[in-house]
Amino acid sequence: MTSVAWDRRKLALGRFWSDFRRQRAGMAGLVVLAVAVVLALIAPLFIDENVTSVVTGTGARWAPPSLDEPFGTDESGRSILLMAWWGSRTSLLIGFLAALLSIVIGMVVGIAAGHFRGWAGAALMRVTDWFLVLPSLVTALVLAAILGGSTFTIIVAIGVTTWPSTARLIRAQTLSVEARPYIERSKALGAGHWHITTRHVLPNVAPLLLASTTLEVASAIVTESTLAFLGASANKTSWGTMLRGSYDYGAATEGAWWYILIPGLCILAVVMAFTVAGRALEAVLNPRLRKAGA
Repeated sequence: MTSVAWDRRKLALGRFWSDFRRQRAGMAGLVVLAVAVVLALIAPLFIDENVTSVVTGTGARWAPPSLDEPFGTDESGRSILLMAWWGSRTSLLIGFLAALLSIVIGMVVGIAAGHFRGWAGAALMRVTDWFLVLPSLVTALVLAAILGGSTFTIIVAIGVTTWPSTARLIRAQTLSVEARPYIERSKALGAGHWHITTRHVLPNVAPLLLASTTLEVASAIVTESTLAFLGASANKTSWGTMLRGSYDYGAATEGAWWYILIPGLCILAVVMAFTVAGRALEAVLNPRLRKAGA
C-alpha cells in the first residue's frame, strides 16, 4: 500500500513539474529566485558583515560605477555591490519567515473557521475581519516600534498583520472540501476533528497554500523594505535600509543614482520573480484556471 501511495505521489509530482515547465514566466521567475537564494546562501563564503561597516569603507566617496566598483560606492566609500549582496540575506530571510508565519496563522484560523460551525467559526471570522480592516502597514510599523528593532520583531510585525486574507481564502476552500460526500462518510465512521482536518482538509488546501506562500513572500519583502525606509528596521543591512540610507545622505542631490537604483532593482526583480512564479503555481494547481487556459 505504501509503495502504491509513493508511486502516486511521484506521478503527481511529475505531472505538476511537466505542467509548470510550460509556464514560461513561472520558469523565468523560478530561475531568478534560485539565483537570488543561492547568492544569499553563499555570501558568507566570500564576504562578511564588515562590508556594511562605515569604518571598513575603502572606496572613494560617492564613486560612480566603474571596473573597480561595478555598482559604485556610498557616502562612506562602501561597495554598493557587496552591501546589496549581503543585504539580500536579511531581506530574503525576513520575507520567507514573515510569509511562513502569516501562512501558518492564516491556515490554522481558516481551517478552524471553516470546520467548526456556529459561534466558534463566527468568532474566528469576526477576529479575521477586525484584522482585515486594520491598515497592515501602519499596524506593522506600530508593532515594530513597540517591540524594538530586530529581525525577530520585524518578522512578527509583518506576520501577525498579513494573515487575514489567507485565512479567508483557506476558510472558503475548507467549506468547499467539507461539502464533499466522503467527509460525511468519515464523520459517520467516527472520524474526529483532528482526523478530518489533517487527513482530508489540509491535503486539499495545501496546493492553494503553496501558491499563496510565494505571493506572501513577495508582499513581505516589500513590507520589510517599506518599514526599513520608514525607520523600523532590523538593525541589519537590507535592501530597505540601503534605500533609507540613500535618502538620509542625499544620494539624489549628490547625483548618486546608483545608490537608489541598485537596491530598488533588487527588490523589484525578486518581488516580480515571486509574483510570476506564484501565478504560475496557481495556474497549474487550480483546476479552474488550468481549464480556462487550455
